[in-house]
Amino acid sequence: MELFAQAANQPTQSDYKWHAIANPIWQGSAADIKQGLPFDLLSPYWQMLLLGDGAPTRHFQLLTKSPIVVDVIAMTEIGDDPDHAPIEIEAIPTSRTRRQIWLKREDTGEVLSHATSWWSTAKIAKHLHNPALPIWASLNQKNTELYRDLQGIYHGDCPGLAETFGHPGPYWGRHYLLWHGGQPLTLIYEIYSPAIAKYLGSSQV
Repeated sequence: MELFAQAANQPTQSDYKWHAIANPIWQGSAADIKQGLPFDLLSPYWQMLLLGDGAPTRHFQLLTKSPIVVDVIAMTEIGDDPDHAPIEIEAIPTSRTRRQIWLKREDTGEVLSHATSWWSTAKIAKHLHNPALPIWASLNQKNTELYRDLQGIYHGDCPGLAETFGHPGPYWGRHYLLWHGGQPLTLIYEIYSPAIAKYLGSSQV
């Protein structure tokens, strides 16, 4: 795990067409995720959410005692554009579609997280019959077995989320491949609102 210094060729916030922690204060690898982080960096409760392989939508539902709804911001065909996505996008066949959403409490409308995912355009309709449903809900309807292959975790700013989150940051985020039947189904990049501290406590001990 390491503090992250911006490289000369690293994309800036303005280069992204989706919300990303473009210049992390800190970032960790798959190996860091596997061994866990120091508690003074990320509390054990937050680690259970961010470093575990469960569905975040289900976790939010349990934490808030509210149904969680999906607000689809955009479904954009990007062809074979790497889209400044994590390198694991290469595992998703082209042409690709980028899906961007908010996850919200149904009862209050509070935004809990933002997610961007990349799908094979030829397969997205097969797996997401209703784009307004959370991914885990759509796939669980067909008893689809899933494996979350966590690849990276980040801590830093994303100015484009400040207004919706109601908090200037920094934020915690992660990315992972979601596998089904031995094949990568989608690449997902999630950023979490600091508002969930009311359910989990502070992100740092």
